[in-house]
Amino acid sequence: MVKIGATSYKQTRFGILARNKVLELEVLGTRKGLLLLNQTVKSNAKLTPDFIKQVHKLSFSDILLDDAGKFRNIQVTYSGKEAPHFSKISEMTKILSEDTEFALSKLPKLTDNLFMERVVELLSHFQHRFVFIHPFVDYNGRSARMFTSYILMRLNLPIIEINTEKSKDRKDYINALQKADEGDYQDLENIISKALNESMINVIRK
Repeated sequence: MVKIGATSYKQTRFGILARNKVLELEVLGTRKGLLLLNQTVKSNAKLTPDFIKQVHKLSFSDILLDDAGKFRNIQVTYSGKEAPHFSKISEMTKILSEDTEFALSKLPKLTDNLFMERVVELLSHFQHRFVFIHPFVDYNGRSARMFTSYILMRLNLPIIEINTEKSKDRKDYINALQKADEGDYQDLENIISKALNESMINVIRK
């Protein structure tokens, strides 16, 4: 990504594009990823490192020409901190996938009063750990949110949208993730719970 004045540009499959055009590709890529996940949910496919890479490649290959669908092999920093060493990504992603599948298998029944609370906890921990691992060079946040929606699809719950485009929303989301680094998931759970409630209300209205 290069910056000229107040505008940033990025090399893509379609040439060097301005940020607003790259954003359009990001939105389209996310839609492609969600469509694949929606088709896959019928087979109840479990989370695995290979599945995660497959969805990332489909979603972002137009933007990340050499890195889409590949776990990073370099060190990166995000939000002012260094991500785990790239040599650990494969194993950490495998453990995250297995832990998430185990947590899914242990959820209370839908009729249990604690069901939604446990779902929000599961989603919060998954999303935080995914972003913490930072498996890809880019689009880790978008990927984490896509797979959060996939988990919801498997539970027959409406997918959620966590808006991070506005400066305040993004700041609140990043702050919530940083608090989760210290073991405090409350803010992240609140963000996810609010988004889930809004999605459920929209489904009822329709």
